[in-house]
Amino acid sequence: MRTSRSSAGWKSALIAVGSAAAGAGVGVALVKRAIDRYVDPWKGRVAAAGLVVKSAQVGEVGLSYAEGPDNGPPLVLLHAQHMDWFSYSRVLPGLSERFHVFDIDYPGHGATTVPADYPMSANRIGADLAAFIETTVGGPAFVTGNSSGGLLAVWLAANRPELVKGVVLEDPPLFSAEYPRIATTIADRSFATCAEAVRAGITADDDFLLYWIASNKKFFTNNVAPGTASLLTAAIKTYRRAHPGEPVDVGLLPNDTVRLLLRGMDRFDPRFGAAFHDGTWNKGFDHADALADVSCPALLLQADFSILADGTLNGAMSQEDADRAVSLLRTGSYRKIDATHVIHLAQPEFFARTLEEFFLDHEA
Repeated sequence: MRTSRSSAGWKSALIAVGSAAAGAGVGVALVKRAIDRYVDPWKGRVAAAGLVVKSAQVGEVGLSYAEGPDNGPPLVLLHAQHMDWFSYSRVLPGLSERFHVFDIDYPGHGATTVPADYPMSANRIGADLAAFIETTVGGPAFVTGNSSGGLLAVWLAANRPELVKGVVLEDPPLFSAEYPRIATTIADRSFATCAEAVRAGITADDDFLLYWIASNKKFFTNNVAPGTASLLTAAIKTYRRAHPGEPVDVGLLPNDTVRLLLRGMDRFDPRFGAAFHDGTWNKGFDHADALADVSCPALLLQADFSILADGTLNGAMSQEDADRAVSLLRTGSYRKIDATHVIHLAQPEFFARTLEEFFLDHEA
């Protein structure tokens, strides 16, 4: 989890919940009603754009995805770790006008199902995504991925070049996510919680979201306010009672990234994060070698980052990482964006416009 802007997002979001709940009985009742009745307005917009949630069996994997109408070349979207396909909701209506969108919950996330012993690794997940592009998409596609999804986009372009016409890499943790360097990043604090959950026997069917909040009480106390974790837990339980079986969406949180992170964490397999923590996710997937093997047009987008006083990387890549990545790409370009890690939520109009310009330019 990042600090700086993301901490400010957590703080403003949870202060909103806390302020709303500060009153006596009537205030609490109003807060409960607001939580119970909340529906993300983008659900309707995504549905109106023609996106339909589907599933496809790919070997042992029941892959869940949202597909849009056939309005152009195929575009595969791979979300960030801890999130799901709906994190792209703010850009889906626009993108679906120019592309045939396939927005995937890759293994470990969302409604996608895998066997209990499924290996959480780039090589296995990448191979299953390639099979999906072959069988369901039906041919080569443009691919974009955010964070861990960006690493998977690199894997696809490097290992299955015949399936990838071009890639946009949205702030992927290139080099920084490799072991042992992962331990020097702020993201590893969440991955360490994932590893602890796996050791405790927490599975994808258990309540990892509340486990994660309880394990990070100190973060919430230090960066938001004392009691924040308890307040957030209560809000989540209230939503679940009103919306059984649905992904968590606490509407009183005004920050889209925070809300959609909680939604994704509600159906997240901690084995995925644990594999980053111990290095097994990248086993056999060398970032430098893969980047050098990418032959299609590639655009690397880098979001904001900082280096904390103790040397911890607070972000996906340092400037040195980004410069090295671009130097390795055969046909690569680069843009630095003043935005938080999930660029498509922080700057949706910019992100959608960038994808359209870059991909459709190369389609022509």
